[in-house]
Amino acid sequence: MSYNKKCSKWLSFVLRHEPESAGLALDAEGWVDLDLLISKSAFTREEVERAVEMNEKQRFTIKDGRIRANQGHSLEVDLQLTAVEPPEFLYHGTPYHHLALIYMEGIQKMDRQHVHLSADAEVASVVGARRGKPYVLTIEAKLMYAAGHKFYRSANGVWLTDSVPTIFIKEKQCS
Repeated sequence: MSYNKKCSKWLSFVLRHEPESAGLALDAEGWVDLDLLISKSAFTREEVERAVEMNEKQRFTIKDGRIRANQGHSLEVDLQLTAVEPPEFLYHGTPYHHLALIYMEGIQKMDRQHVHLSADAEVASVVGARRGKPYVLTIEAKLMYAAGHKFYRSANGVWLTDSVPTIFIKEKQCS
């Protein structure tokens, strides 16, 4: 069975943003019954399982007959994450055209629950390239943590925080 990118995109949309569009409701932690999700989709169980397994960013988890997105929700869900101490630096990939706003207001979560950061500059560059020429911002995560900002690490290794004030943006790099 080959990887179905359309299935993965549909899962992202339904599990992160609009479950009601498929006649679904997520529980407080973002889970939905896998069989119910499949019954509301145009995809087979094998396609859904393969999309979860093959997703490069490991955006989804299947557990105990349920499925959810690991992060990236525009809906309020409790991912049951525990605050953890981050490494010294984390990275945020963004397109060039967002830099002026970021340097005025910091990095904001916008319509998501958290700002997404990476432990790897190359991964951040790929993320930033989705919407234009990428820039990688180096975030002084350890200093942010010492100043009282909380960090979480999602099931797929993405680092999450509420916002990144400009004083913790160390530099930018063109990718």
